[in-house]
Amino acid sequence: MDIIDYTAERARSVLSPRPAESHKDHFGRVLAVCGCKGYTGAAWFAAMGAVRTGAGVVTLAVPASIYPILAVKLNEPVVLSLPDADGKLCPSALDVLESSLHRADALLVGPGLGRSEDVTAAVLELLERAACPIVLDADGINALGGHIDVLQHTAHPVILTPHGGEFARLTGLTHPDAADASRFAQENRCVVLLKSHRTVVAVPDGSVSRNTTGNPGMAKGGSGDVLAGMILALLGQGVPPLDAARAGAWFHGRAGDRCANRIGEYGMTPTDMLDEIPAVLHYLNSKEW
Repeated sequence: MDIIDYTAERARSVLSPRPAESHKDHFGRVLAVCGCKGYTGAAWFAAMGAVRTGAGVVTLAVPASIYPILAVKLNEPVVLSLPDADGKLCPSALDVLESSLHRADALLVGPGLGRSEDVTAAVLELLERAACPIVLDADGINALGGHIDVLQHTAHPVILTPHGGEFARLTGLTHPDAADASRFAQENRCVVLLKSHRTVVAVPDGSVSRNTTGNPGMAKGGSGDVLAGMILALLGQGVPPLDAARAGAWFHGRAGDRCANRIGEYGMTPTDMLDEIPAVLHYLNSKEW
């Protein structure tokens, strides 16, 4: 199987100068359904990843039990309170989300959601109701266990962003690799971004690319949530799913590399990476490139 290295030149191609006559709706309304009691950080990182990657309007929908925390922590995103059960998402939340779903240009489901029968039911219903491209991360992916067939009936493109453990649980494979990601993407008509030392992105036509940025300092809780939010923002700005996954991984890794160069791999955090995303995008989109 041929694997193509994804380079800075390819990543740059998804960016373009912003027209002078612009407003927030030109750059996408995106919706992130994230978080549960005890896991507020994942929701925060995902929302800020989307903000830092240029989404016009970010709406973060969270269980009511954690709404006060995130409403205080977040300034740029709109924070929406959802009905919950034991601090986690429940199916009745879908009625509250209806108008936001209708307006969304892209949807992210999963970071910090936790696991329960209610969460699984809500995730599956979101997949059915969504009218836009979808990113499934973390517990959004875990909710697919035993329900993988829904991917073949989803009306809009789906990007899965698992790490090895999540992909192993989903597929039953012990040590999934790029070939397994490619086979899954082809069989289920989705994009699979399999996170690892060299993240790979597999698509339904069988092609696979390998990311060329990133370092061990990024192996910290919250890093993947930032990536999910970045991909969400790119989708919301009209970037096709394959390009959003590939470029999102490259931008994410490059932000991590800038952190490692500035403060070192040991102490760098996903918050530090958020601060570097604008510089990465600015450089790639500048005349000096």
